[in-house]
Amino acid sequence: MNKIVKAGVLIILLALPVFLYLFLKVFGQNKYSLPVYYPMGVDSVKVDGKWKVDSVYHKITPFEFTNQDNKKVSSESVKDKIYVADFFFTRCGSICPKMSSQLTRVQEAFKGEQNVKILSFSIDPEHDSVDILKNYAAQYKAVSGQWHFLTGDKHKIYDLGQKGFKIPVGKEEEVVTPDYFHSSRLMLVDKQGRIRGYYNGVSRDDVDKLILEIKVLIQEYGG
Repeated sequence: MNKIVKAGVLIILLALPVFLYLFLKVFGQNKYSLPVYYPMGVDSVKVDGKWKVDSVYHKITPFEFTNQDNKKVSSESVKDKIYVADFFFTRCGSICPKMSSQLTRVQEAFKGEQNVKILSFSIDPEHDSVDILKNYAAQYKAVSGQWHFLTGDKHKIYDLGQKGFKIPVGKEEEVVTPDYFHSSRLMLVDKQGRIRGYYNGVSRDDVDKLILEIKVLIQEYGG
């Protein structure tokens, strides 16, 4: 009887890793795949010589601004990159320092990862010059080339926030100010320019989730 029990236990121990592998193989992808925000319809695409219907999703509208190193950074610069975006301003004394502190954690988590970037758009560009952004970036130990603090035309930045990143800022005809526009949201954007997640930039738990989901997205691309 003891031999039968021992044999049964041995079989279970040997089968368990195989079961776990198959479980993760079958269910892991669905469990950990990230949503794609804002479906816009369907389109026909040709794959391996055959036409198939595929969903079409909203993509971040084209942009070009200047970073803290006085270099142009555009939507083309982050093409085929995963990036995190936020909107801030250097004179902000409330949530911006907290958001920037959390983003230093994101930067540290992906240090040396060339395909992960951070874009921080100033919503007070008339004040936030290149030199001011340079000093602000230094406060948070921003790595040049990985974390870009961006300034430029105010209306283009606001338009990008409203129409590109889908951040609600009130009615278009209203006069907007930095305080009015302000949002604590962080946005995760994939290599196709699609929004894959929104996160509370002042919540450590939410930023932990963001870091995890960036890793999931890297795996989605085979990385």
